[in-house]
Amino acid sequence: MGCLSREGRYVTNLARANIRPMPPRTPSPPPARKRFGQNFLQDATVIHRIESAIAPRESDHLVEIGPGRGALTEALVSTGCRFDAIELDRDLATGLLAAFSIYPRFRLHKADALKFDFAALRDGPEAPRLRVVGNLPYNISTPLIFRLLDQAELVEDMHFMLQREVVERLAASPGSGQWGRLGIMAQYLCEVEALFDVPPEAFTPQPKVQSAVVRLVPWRESPWPACDRAALRATVQAAFAQRRKTLRNNFKGLTTEDTLAALGIDPGARAETLELPDFIRLANALYDTGHGDGKADERGGGNGDK
Repeated sequence: MGCLSREGRYVTNLARANIRPMPPRTPSPPPARKRFGQNFLQDATVIHRIESAIAPRESDHLVEIGPGRGALTEALVSTGCRFDAIELDRDLATGLLAAFSIYPRFRLHKADALKFDFAALRDGPEAPRLRVVGNLPYNISTPLIFRLLDQAELVEDMHFMLQREVVERLAASPGSGQWGRLGIMAQYLCEVEALFDVPPEAFTPQPKVQSAVVRLVPWRESPWPACDRAALRATVQAAFAQRRKTLRNNFKGLTTEDTLAALGIDPGARAETLELPDFIRLANALYDTGHGDGKADERGGGNGDK
């Protein structure tokens, strides 16, 4: 509705009331999806600490797994480095493309990181190794880490946000309650360093658990004796089959007390008291594999794989 003004112009009721039309609303970001285990990082201080820990350079090749709404992406991609983002959620991928396509070295892959071909990201053996980062959901963190460690020749380092209990297992020491299969296999393959804790308030929606950031650097020259990975994994799995039982009981049928004693291992001890070289020595004695570098499937058992 409207009317003619004294000057003969048509004036709407909105104009007569001096009311301006509302600007179009900015679309809300897609909500977190429970099936993807999404908790979006939003704390600027935490983002800055992660960025400082990674210390990206223009010459780096960064790969971010699950960038979500792009809070960490923005802090890293602005260095001008080559940047590949892997995002499974198509709704989030649309927003990431809109936000970061202005960076000429940014590429987005709409894919599942557990099935992704990381080798395809490198241009050749002389190209920089991948620096992998991500805020990983609980249900994929262990299999994804070991999938990347199976391709350690591609990876320079990894910085991951994980549930704190997973970081504690990765960085555990012999004799602790957290020392088990996950930490032993990870530390055989790389240097593990727990960096800092992150509270639930740093995310939206807030998770019900504490988180932490961990750094994993694959060994270029391993400090450990050679050992077949499949043999080591089988040995560790047998040793921790029942945590409260002694090695004598857990290895019954696999080896004898005399063999354990000859290796300098107390048959009456529990697995959590053994150090990594003990497990390597035991694996090499139990499995005559030629000490190769077999790629065992360490993924079994998920994050609960202690």
